[in-house]
Amino acid sequence: MPLAAPSFPLRALRLLRTSLFTQVVCALVLGIAVGRLWPDVGTAVQPLGDGFVRLIKAVIAPLVFCVVVAGIAKAGDLKAFGRIGLKALIWFEVATTVALLLGLLAANLTGPGTGMHVDPATLDSSAVDDKTGGGHLPSTSQFILDALPESAVGAFAQNSLLQVLVLACLVGAALLHLGKTKVPAILPAIEQAQEVVFAIVGFIMRLAPLAVFGAMAHLVGQYGLGALTTYGKLIALCYGVALLFLAVLGVALKAITGLSLWKFVKYTREEMLLALGTASSETVLPRMMQKLRAAGCRDDAVGLVLPTGYSFNLDGASIYLSIGTLFISQAVGVDLSLGQQITVVLVLMLTSKGMAGVPGSAFLALSATASALGVIPAAAVALLLGVDRIMDSMRVATNLLGNCVAVFAVSRWEGALDMAKAKRVLDGERTAVEEGAVAPAEAAPDAEAAPPAASPASGH
Repeated sequence: MPLAAPSFPLRALRLLRTSLFTQVVCALVLGIAVGRLWPDVGTAVQPLGDGFVRLIKAVIAPLVFCVVVAGIAKAGDLKAFGRIGLKALIWFEVATTVALLLGLLAANLTGPGTGMHVDPATLDSSAVDDKTGGGHLPSTSQFILDALPESAVGAFAQNSLLQVLVLACLVGAALLHLGKTKVPAILPAIEQAQEVVFAIVGFIMRLAPLAVFGAMAHLVGQYGLGALTTYGKLIALCYGVALLFLAVLGVALKAITGLSLWKFVKYTREEMLLALGTASSETVLPRMMQKLRAAGCRDDAVGLVLPTGYSFNLDGASIYLSIGTLFISQAVGVDLSLGQQITVVLVLMLTSKGMAGVPGSAFLALSATASALGVIPAAAVALLLGVDRIMDSMRVATNLLGNCVAVFAVSRWEGALDMAKAKRVLDGERTAVEEGAVAPAEAAPDAEAAPPAASPASGH
């Protein structure tokens, strides 16, 4: 006799037990409910999200170092690595410029701040200072200097990705120069350390639902849902432009590689949901590196393009900054000319590159833009304080997908993308990541694999 199919409750329980995506979705909904009903409890569970972010950050620097060093050494061509870096920077500049222009065009057409008639004298500029901690964005020369490590240990201790990248490039170049005969044990040791770090990431990812619950409960508990109605037009515009930009990215990805952005989103749905829930793209950097490698991108391309994009390719932030600048100018009744809006683009092209890791960076960039124009009161930046946190999800998702598309595009451009493997993985024909460990890049492309099965560590 045929076995009876499991009942719906049993199937639901099994899915909840084995699927990280399901766990994170449930945690997201539960966090919103707790924050709405018991705001004090929502604030109390914030450490769950903060603790998870800390654990992930602890492994990012060693992981990036190992992936980049191993990628350079196995590629065996330092010139190719330099070409990847140059092509990545070109892609980043084009992408962020398109994001800025789309934001300005949309804000001009819809006028999200028109009719508010805000008197700048009634705004509290000290609130912006509290948000930014009195900090400032680095100048171009200071940004370049900050990317150079002053101490090898300090680069890892401060979790400075650009400094770690510089060290990794130097070590990879030294390995190529010395050759395997002089240092035969170094590369295997680095590859083994890389596998250890990936295993640690798999353990940490089991805590992802707790992190999402804590972060969402705190967000709703502290800010409530009232801002959604107060700034409804601005929020809808930012998210709408972000979706339009992602559609443009999808077309570009299809034209360059033949791959589908929507299939990539489904392939990384757990990572995307975790990034949205915790409002941090850093929490999924290790797992995105795993999945991109498993999807056919060469190690050196993944190791260089993705971490660098976290500093140079902030597409979501660019959209927010361009729309935000016009919003505050319209709100206080300042009509920006075409020349002034061109100035906005030029200033934001520079300031957006130094935003990563700076507290309150969006407000610092907006303040710098207002100062450069000379016609928008600096205090008007405070108008965005109530909505900034709600924009995090848009910024995080757009930044993350923009950087992943950059990895595919640059890899294809450099001939570092296994197209057959990428199509198989995005079509769900092989399991890329199982129990926190990525499938080896050297594995035979026609190796038989089970259909993708979700597990507490398999989503990221």
